[in-house]
Amino acid sequence: MNKVFISGNHAFGEAAIRAGCSCYFGYPITPQNELGEYMAEHMRAAGGVFIQSESETAAINMVIGAAATGARAMTSSSSPGISLKQEGISFLAGFELPAVIVNVMRGGPGLGNIAPSQGDYFQATRGGGHGDYRTPVFAPASVQEIADLTYHAFDIADRYRTPVMMLSDGMMGQMKEPVVFPEKIKELPKKEWALKGRGDGPSRYMCSLILDVMEMERHNWKLVRKYAEIEKDEVRYEPYLIDDAEIIVIAYGTTARIAKGAIKRVRKDGVRAGMLRPITLWPFPKKALAELSARVKQFVVFEMSTGQMLEDVQIALAGKADIMFHGRPGGVVPTPIEFSRIIYREYQKVTKKDK
Repeated sequence: MNKVFISGNHAFGEAAIRAGCSCYFGYPITPQNELGEYMAEHMRAAGGVFIQSESETAAINMVIGAAATGARAMTSSSSPGISLKQEGISFLAGFELPAVIVNVMRGGPGLGNIAPSQGDYFQATRGGGHGDYRTPVFAPASVQEIADLTYHAFDIADRYRTPVMMLSDGMMGQMKEPVVFPEKIKELPKKEWALKGRGDGPSRYMCSLILDVMEMERHNWKLVRKYAEIEKDEVRYEPYLIDDAEIIVIAYGTTARIAKGAIKRVRKDGVRAGMLRPITLWPFPKKALAELSARVKQFVVFEMSTGQMLEDVQIALAGKADIMFHGRPGGVVPTPIEFSRIIYREYQKVTKKDK
């Protein structure tokens, strides 16, 4: 297994190609432009299609068309560009079409800046577009995980016939790390539902315009049953030094990397800190958090936002533990020392209670 020194944005592209992605449609926006450039350079050699569309809206609608034919399709953008794709993502969910959407987040709201941020959590985990739907969301914390989870995202998209979002940020996209890529997929799953054209099997059509309200309701409950299955079977998280922990950090993506450094630092001084890192932001690891709250009563939530994942942590813990939040929004990247001070302070509360 050969390691490749590669950036996060390029890893998204290479992993997608190896996963059988044959159609990429996108529009430039910093800090994810390297992903589009990578696909422009490599898709043709892989036998696929690359199109730089005239807009983000056009790109997501091209994804809908490609996915309807059974192709593995992907698009990518950054924060405001993802906002422009939301109607199309809702259509993908309504059509029950598989696709992978990459969001390399930047500071906001509005046009914001090109610095790394985590301000799109609500948008990603709550659907983002109109109607009752959910989107599986993966949050990698390393370039290796970008490669592994992108590859896996295409499988999840096909298995459940749903759009899947990869939620990264400008730091993860730009950084370089050694990566071992999965082998290129040799055979894709057959899609009997796909539109194949005249003369190729029985006639099929797709439509998300359902004017009969009872039929629309049935379709919504069908989607809910699918989402319940995803919540049951597809939760992913990483426990880190939690076995003897008296205080638990909750963080994801870049923030989790920084938090790990802080935990290593405070552990040297005898502070029993650990971390539960959500890898799937939806479905969120609520059960794992609830089980932890049976013995740990102090939690700290770190985010590069004003506190969006915080709400899911509060729901999961249901008032059974104390939660402290520390956020840095707008593109500010915190430091391990900064997090260490917060952990020290909150740990002192734990020890005072024990006395």
